[in-house]
Amino acid sequence: MAQYSRIEVAQVMKETGMVPLFYHPDVELGKKVLKACYDGGARLLEFTARGDFAHEVFAALTKYAIAELPGMIMGVGSITDAAAASLYMSLGANFIVTPVFREDIAIACNRRKVAWNPGCGTLTEIARAEELGCEIVKLFPGNLYGPNFVKGIVGPQPWTSIMPTGGVTTEESNLQGWFDAGVVCVGMGSQLISKKVLADRDFEGLKKTVAKALETIKKVRG
Repeated sequence: MAQYSRIEVAQVMKETGMVPLFYHPDVELGKKVLKACYDGGARLLEFTARGDFAHEVFAALTKYAIAELPGMIMGVGSITDAAAASLYMSLGANFIVTPVFREDIAIACNRRKVAWNPGCGTLTEIARAEELGCEIVKLFPGNLYGPNFVKGIVGPQPWTSIMPTGGVTTEESNLQGWFDAGVVCVGMGSQLISKKVLADRDFEGLKKTVAKALETIKKVRG
């Protein structure tokens, strides 16, 4: 069962402005990554469920977050069908992120009042997602669309909340471009939690990187 309502999840996404994305099959390493992100100020984490038995890792990390990291909102990404969404919701997922827009996932999430962020790439998909109750739409892959696409959407649709994933970096100029265009939040994976950080087990460095990224987001928002 989700610990946070979909409105609470959307509010934290908008307040912090960033959702770290991460996947690794090692539970203990995952706990250290989760703790570093938390200590750096992040209050959400999207576990990108891409490997075998990923649901077991997610379950362990979610239990850890509930027990040790108060206020940390765990969600899951790379979900491609309603069955997978239901599985992860039963394991405590507070939000479901998908690479594509699928109505079956919308129905499964709405039935349990769990936040969902579908990957959309057209105005039609965005509008349909909003009709099905989506609070924050994921723009994916963000690097193919860019800030100008966001600006083109939120101009005529100022009520639309967009979170790009892909093509987002920790550099101030990059974040400035996205937030100036009108995004409410960004998703960051390897640009934030890099392979080098994981290989070196540099969790203190990750903590500092997360803190700096959040500070930069606060700055570019004015």
